[in-house]
Amino acid sequence: MMSWSISLAPALPWMVIAVLAAAGVLLVVLLGLARARGSLLRALVLLLLLAALVNPVIRNETREELSDIAVAVIDRSLSQQSDERRARTDAAAEALRQSVAGLPGTELRVVEVTSGISAEDDGTRAFAGLNQALADIPPERFAGAIMITDGQIHDAPEEAARSGIGGPVHGLISGSRSESDRRIVLEKAPRFGMVGQEQTVTFRVEETNGPGTPVSITVVAGGAEPIVADVTPNQSVSLSVPMSHGGQNIIEIAVPPLAGEISLQNNRAVTVIEGVRDRLRVLLVSGEPHPGERAWRNLLKADPSVDLVHFTILRPPEKQDGTPTRELALIAFPTRELFVDKLDQFDLVIFDRYRRQTVLPAAYMANIARYVAEGGAVLIASGPDLADEDGLYYTPLSDVIAAAPTGKVAEGPFKPKLTEQGRKHPVTRELPGSSGEEPSWGRWFRLVDTDAKPEETVMSGLDARPLLVLSRQGDGRVAQLLSDQGWLWARGYDGGGPQTELLRRMAHWLMKEPDLEEEALGGRQAGKDLVIERRTMADTAEPVVVTLPSGRTETVKLREASPGRFQGVLPVTEAGLYRLSDGKLIAVAAAGSADAREMSSLIATAAVLAPIAAATGGGMHWLQDAMPRAVKVDPGRPMTGAGWIGLRANHAYRVTAVADTPIFATLLSLAVLLLGLGALWYREGR
Repeated sequence: MMSWSISLAPALPWMVIAVLAAAGVLLVVLLGLARARGSLLRALVLLLLLAALVNPVIRNETREELSDIAVAVIDRSLSQQSDERRARTDAAAEALRQSVAGLPGTELRVVEVTSGISAEDDGTRAFAGLNQALADIPPERFAGAIMITDGQIHDAPEEAARSGIGGPVHGLISGSRSESDRRIVLEKAPRFGMVGQEQTVTFRVEETNGPGTPVSITVVAGGAEPIVADVTPNQSVSLSVPMSHGGQNIIEIAVPPLAGEISLQNNRAVTVIEGVRDRLRVLLVSGEPHPGERAWRNLLKADPSVDLVHFTILRPPEKQDGTPTRELALIAFPTRELFVDKLDQFDLVIFDRYRRQTVLPAAYMANIARYVAEGGAVLIASGPDLADEDGLYYTPLSDVIAAAPTGKVAEGPFKPKLTEQGRKHPVTRELPGSSGEEPSWGRWFRLVDTDAKPEETVMSGLDARPLLVLSRQGDGRVAQLLSDQGWLWARGYDGGGPQTELLRRMAHWLMKEPDLEEEALGGRQAGKDLVIERRTMADTAEPVVVTLPSGRTETVKLREASPGRFQGVLPVTEAGLYRLSDGKLIAVAAAGSADAREMSSLIATAAVLAPIAAATGGGMHWLQDAMPRAVKVDPGRPMTGAGWIGLRANHAYRVTAVADTPIFATLLSLAVLLLGLGALWYREGR
C-alpha cells in the first residue's frame, strides 16, 4: 500500500526563519505604504524564498497493513465441568474461531484458564489470563476480548472504569438463567477440639431456584452415629458434634440434591477438627521398690500436660508385722474412688512391678480389665514379680494380658533389639540407636520369659525372647515391658539408651495419639503434589482411591518408603479437600485452599462481567439464546448489538519503505525561484 504526504525539512532553525520572515514582511509592508511599485512581485518573491527555507518534502511511504488481534479467554475451571456447560463452551470456542477467521485482517489468540490450587490463586483468574495475553499485544492492534465463562470470575477489577483494558470486553455466558443449585456453606467450624467434648459447627443450606421447604441433612462425625435433622434453606444452623479421638475428626455434612440441579459437588461439605487432649490423666501404681521406680514418675511429672496420680505400696510383700493395711498410708488413700468410681477418667494406668496384694482386691482388677476392654490403656512394667504366683497374670487382669509368663526369669547380658514387627511399628521404628544390625545402646541383664505372639512383639531380648509386647484388647490397649532394667539406659550404663523416648512413645501409643498409630492413612501437600502415606504392619499396602474436590476419582498405587511406611504421589490439579480411602481407612487432606471459591457458587451469572463490559463498550450474551457473530467495527461506533459482538478495526500498519523528494531541490522549482528574483531585479531597475 502506497501513501503520499508532504512534510517540512527546514534548512535553518525555525527561529531564524521566523525572524527573516518578519523582516521580509515588514519591508514589503513599508514599501507598500510608500506606494513603491512592484509590491505584489516583492511579496511573491518573499514567499518563494521562505518556501525554499522551509524546504517542503513530498514523502512517499510504502505501508504494510497489520492484523488486529482479539483475545478469547476460555474458562476451564471446576465450575465449568458440568456436561452442558462444557459442551456449550467447546461449541462457542469453535464457532468463535471460525467467525474470526472469516474477518479480514484479524487473528484470534486463545487463553484457557483453570482453577488455582493455592490460596493466592484460588478461583477463576480470567483477567490474570487476559492480562498475560495483552502483555504480548501492541495496544494499537488490540481488537477486543471475548470471555467464554459461567460468569463466576474471582479476579474482576473492582473499579470497571479503571480496568485499563484498551478495547471492548464481551462476555459469553455458558450457563442457563434458570439453573438451580443446593449447597452446604460452612460458616464457622473450630480447627481444634478437646477429646471427649462436643464442638459446635455452624452452617447453612443455601438454595437457588428451589422450593425453599425444609430439607433433611445428615451429619457424620467419624464413627459416631449419623445425626439427621430438618433445616430450612438459607438459614444458619448450629449442631454439636463429638470429638471421639485425638487427631483428625472428620465431620461430613450432606444434603439431598434438588431435582435437575447444576451440580452435586457442593451438596456435601467436609471439615476437619483436630482432637487434642486437655490434660492426660495417668494413674501410676508402684509395687516393690527398685532402682528404676522413679523413672516413670520423673517422665510423667516432666510433662506439663499430664496429671499424675501415684499409688505406691509402702510395705514389701514379705514384711508381715501385723499392722493393719488401712494404717500404712500416710493419708487415707481413696482406692475405691480411684479403681472403681473414677477409673474411666484416667487415660492410662501403669503397673510398675506390682504384685497381687489385698490392697487392690480381685474386684478392682476385674474392673481394670473391663476398663481396658472398653477403650482404656494399661502399661505393665514387670520384673521377676510377673513370673511369681502372686504376679498380675494370676489376677482377673489376665484377660487382657497378651504375654503369659512361663514362670521363668532369664538372666544374662543382652542388647534389646527390634523385631521385624518392631521395625514397622511407630513406637519402635527408627528408635535412636536402632539402625544397623547391632543396636548402639547399652545392655540389660534380666527379663521375664513369656509366651507372646510374634506379631505383637516389637522388641526382643536374651535368646530372642519377647521384651516389649504391644497388644490390642477389645477397644483398649496393653503394653508389657518384660524387664525391670530399663533404668540402666537412663543411668548411662554401657553407653545408655533412649529410655525416655521409648517410654514416651509407649505412653502416647497407649493413649491413641494419631502420630503413633500403626494403621493410619494420611496425605499432605508437598509443592504441586499430594503425598499419600499409609502406615501398616502388613507387608503390602492396598492402592488408595482419591476423590478430588470436583468429585472425580483417581487411584494411587503405594510403594514402600521404609518398613511399615508406604507412599504414593498424586499431582494437585484442584484446590480443596481430597478424600482418601483404601477400603479400610479413610482420611482427608487439604491441598491449596481447603475452602475453594470454585465450589462456593456454581450458578451462572452475568453480574460480575457486566460492569467491565459496559465500561469498555462490550456486551453480555447468553449462549443458551444463540452464539453471537463477530464483526469488525470502526472506532467510535457501538461494539455490540443483538446477535453480534464487535471487534475494533484499528487500521494499524507498519512502514516498510520511505521515499522523500524535496520540492525546491528540483530544477523546475529552482527555475521558478530564479525567474522571480530576475523579475524583481528587472522591475527595480526601471
